[in-house]
Amino acid sequence: MFGSLGMPELLIILVIILIIFGVGKLPEIGSAIGKGIKNFKKSVNENEDSSTPAKKEQQDNK
Repeated sequence: MFGSLGMPELLIILVIILIIFGVGKLPEIGSAIGKGIKNFKKSVNENEDSSTPAKKEQQDNK
């Protein structure tokens, strides 16, 4: 994913983020991103669970 980005580039990006948002906002941003990822995974798992019986019915009818 970050094949073309080396450690110096990532450090520069981190410094820019620190300048823009400040040190105080980083935990809030990290928490919001974590909750978003958690909700996304939860919704994907729910969709897989709800589609599973339909697939089983189709296989049973064959």
